[in-house]
Amino acid sequence: MSDLGVKIGLEIHQQLETHKKLFCDCPSVLDDSYKVTLTRKLRPVTSEMGDVDVAALFEWKKGKSYLYLAPDRSSCLVECDEEPPHEMDREAIKIALGMALALNSTPIDEIYVMRKIVIDGSNTSGFQRTAIVSLGGFIEDKEGKVGIQTIAVEEDAARKVEDKKEEIIYNLDRLGFPLIEISTAPDIKSPEQAERVALEIGQLLRMTGRVKRGLGTIRQDLNVSISGGTKVEIKGVQRLELISTIIENEIRRQKTLLEIRDELKSRGVTEEVLRNLKVIDLTSIFTETGSKIIKAGLSSNGKVIGIKLPKMSGIMGREVMLGRRFGTEVADYVRVLAGLGGLFHSDELPNYGITLDEVNKVKETLEVKQGDGFIILVGDQEKLNIAAQIIKDRLIQALTGVPKETRGAEDDGTTRFLRPQPGSARMYPETDIPPISSFELIEEAKAYVPQSPEVKLKHFIEMGLNEELANLILRSPRIDTFEYLTEKYKNVSPVFIATLLENTLKYVKSKGGNLNLIDENVIETLVKEISEGKINKDSVADILIEFSTENGKKRISLEEIISNFHSISEDTLVTIIREEIEKNKEELLKRRDKAFNILMARVMGRVRGKAEGKLVAELIRKEVDNLLR
Repeated sequence: MSDLGVKIGLEIHQQLETHKKLFCDCPSVLDDSYKVTLTRKLRPVTSEMGDVDVAALFEWKKGKSYLYLAPDRSSCLVECDEEPPHEMDREAIKIALGMALALNSTPIDEIYVMRKIVIDGSNTSGFQRTAIVSLGGFIEDKEGKVGIQTIAVEEDAARKVEDKKEEIIYNLDRLGFPLIEISTAPDIKSPEQAERVALEIGQLLRMTGRVKRGLGTIRQDLNVSISGGTKVEIKGVQRLELISTIIENEIRRQKTLLEIRDELKSRGVTEEVLRNLKVIDLTSIFTETGSKIIKAGLSSNGKVIGIKLPKMSGIMGREVMLGRRFGTEVADYVRVLAGLGGLFHSDELPNYGITLDEVNKVKETLEVKQGDGFIILVGDQEKLNIAAQIIKDRLIQALTGVPKETRGAEDDGTTRFLRPQPGSARMYPETDIPPISSFELIEEAKAYVPQSPEVKLKHFIEMGLNEELANLILRSPRIDTFEYLTEKYKNVSPVFIATLLENTLKYVKSKGGNLNLIDENVIETLVKEISEGKINKDSVADILIEFSTENGKKRISLEEIISNFHSISEDTLVTIIREEIEKNKEELLKRRDKAFNILMARVMGRVRGKAEGKLVAELIRKEVDNLLR
């Protein structure tokens, strides 16, 4: 990593648990019920310096309109951009100041709100409001200190419901949720360190006791670069364990793009050559094609074009990360910027229903020579014209190496192109909201400073956890879930809850369970059932395995699975034990020293998951003693 000059920075975004939203009095709760809808079209505007932000311009060119669902309970005229925002929620600021103190950051004297232009529809106003609360600070790590650049409070975006061809539908319930954003300096030197630092910051946030829990409440954005490359933003990493994989893939991608740059130059590929690439109509070659993608494009009055790539044989097929090639990078640009799929290149053909004969005809028409490559693209003429220019621009970028872009994180640890990176032209002051003095809030903010890990560890051990389990919970992303459940369900053993979160879930995964299906609501439902005596602790692993594994069968609801594991009474258990004794009496008397084990196996085969093994063992011992006497 040091040889590559790797630099990594993190932006941690976490929803805060406050009584109301950041700029109005609506509660910060999700709500799918609505009666009112409104529609908006958004456009970019020039900044105070007279520039238009490139990312805003990119979103505007998509030409989409936005439909907003406005729930009565969790939206008002502020979310609809029909009323000026109220003063910033002081509770949110105090939580952020508490984190600033914990991270050795220096609160600024007066907290001002800025507008950040965002016209992807996620905010009705066309911008997001954000306020820097503190500057500087650091977090300790075994690979060295990692600096904190800024800590800010900002409003969360509207919740996307559906993305259609011409319109995106958003719910306004989440718009205005208070978010804390913690940005580190690019001091992180390895993917593993990035994951540790993200975990430690996330733990500190959860230990305040004032952040929301569950999927979607925390998001990590990554900034990654290597020597000779450029800073690339990767948005929307929700799973902590994916951070190191995504960074490794991005490092490999940038390294490969730099190698492609050097190879193109060594082959004599120039910007002038790429700018003058000719676009040739190949429709006649594919009138009888077996390719489903091309057939579909032609059936919609589309055409097929081809572009010869001089001296670029093997370049489009170069793998930049697992399962993604340089051709995929180009195709992403075409898909996002021109709205076209169906891009094929010479390094992957014949394939996808395109025959060798068709490939040879393409080569002949395009005058492809040894060492050249080509691209085929299908679509309507207007989009093809746009796509052809996009392809040329992206290939020209390849001559400089790594383009400055924003990428989205995928569930498999890869990334894809989202949009160009925004610039400084997107920020300008918010004139509707008065500043707030941090000095007035510092003393109250001290109440939100999270306890030190040493204090937490001691508390967990006092709750009955052994040192190993206490340390697991202390380092766990589920530490806040543990504290929430132990506080709410006091009659359920903290040891059981900790074991469930740290050991049982790992066991379920080892049995093929999909942990993405097991969210906090599922876990709380099981703890609640145990608290009410409806199921026993021994049934939890079996319930989770059945709930989270599909095995080709239709998945049934958690409630239905739980109903099959409802605890049986002690009287019923005694009856079952006696039935088994009667059935196996002769064998039990004959094998007296094995009687307990034989009976335990038979009874547990009937009551597994519906009775605790400890209770079953106690009752069997009594009945066996009576039998043998």
